[in-house]
Amino acid sequence: MSANEVVTEGVEALTLTNGKDGAGDDMVATGVEVVVQDDDIVNPWSVTSSTDAGVDYDKLIKRFGSSKIDEELIARFEKITGKPAHHFIKRGIFFSHRDLHTILTLKEQGKPFYMYTGRGPSSESLHLGHLIPFIMSKWLQETFDVPLVIQLTDDEKTLWKDLKVEAAIKLSRENAKDIIAMGFDLDKTFIFNNLNFMG
Repeated sequence: MSANEVVTEGVEALTLTNGKDGAGDDMVATGVEVVVQDDDIVNPWSVTSSTDAGVDYDKLIKRFGSSKIDEELIARFEKITGKPAHHFIKRGIFFSHRDLHTILTLKEQGKPFYMYTGRGPSSESLHLGHLIPFIMSKWLQETFDVPLVIQLTDDEKTLWKDLKVEAAIKLSRENAKDIIAMGFDLDKTFIFNNLNFMG
């Protein structure tokens, strides 16, 4: 699933998942195919269902070990942060999580944490589907007032998409420009690509 992770003290993590109602290309970040029902298939490129009712997202949530973002959790989020929940949460675009209660407890206690997200650069520019997780990351960073790490996995793309190293680095640079243009807090945001940073 496409996800934004908030990692606390290197251990706990919050994963908000998007992709409700047939969103496509970033559905499963691991690149594995997930069969939700006998004929429901969710993968990085498509979401298909054999029934008119569509994919059973409750089964998908259970299979991934996440939990629904319900009204009680939204109320707790708003109470602790003092801000209304993002409309992506209220409209069910981001509808499941892992460890959001832990994150909110840390916020309540004034303990530090940071956010982590990333992208596998595969095109020169980001389309709206690519930007949605970053829109959410920016909002969460501002809401929690925490540092953010953004990893661009160009090394993976050289293998998975059979790109030359130079081309993958170029895509990372172009994607980073789009991400920077969204207005992340420069003092609290670290963006890196694997091929340059890790070698």
